Amino acid sequence: MADWETARDPAESPFLHMPVPWVFVASYLLGAALQLLAPARLNPAGASVAIRIAGCALFLAGAGLAAWALLLFRNAATTTVPGEPARQLVTRGPYRLTRNPMYLGLVLAYLGEAGLLVQPWPLLFLPLAVAYVNWFVIPVEEATLGQFEEFRNYCATVRRWL
Repeated sequence: MADWETARDPAESPFLHMPVPWVFVASYLLGAALQLLAPARLNPAGASVAIRIAGCALFLAGAGLAAWALLLFRNAATTTVPGEPARQLVTRGPYRLTRNPMYLGLVLAYLGEAGLLVQPWPLLFLPLAVAYVNWFVIPVEEATLGQFEEFRNYCATVRRWL
């Protein structure tokens, strides 16, 4: 049985009340607070310029991917709120390669922000945000999308993340 067939009812999950982007923001802020309390630097032999450049590239790629995916949802007039019924299954653009390009974009932007600011501590909290999305949010969304006949085939051909 697929994950989306056994998902919880959104009303049963108290965790679904915070918008997913804010989960990433909160996770990053926890890491930034730790960075202030116990400063750590990723600066091996002046590599901070390279880290900042890579961070900028990741941030722009992530923000662009998330924005593109969001625009496709807006154009399809469907919801981005977990648990709300979707009007349409979006499978074009980045959705051809990943079922969750918005979340993947948030992960890339998060990594990019850590690189731009050369802050290693927020990286410790990124797996928590990803685990939350993967185990609490996505199963609810996929259960809702089970209403579309083509969703089963879509899940068989396109991976959840990459």
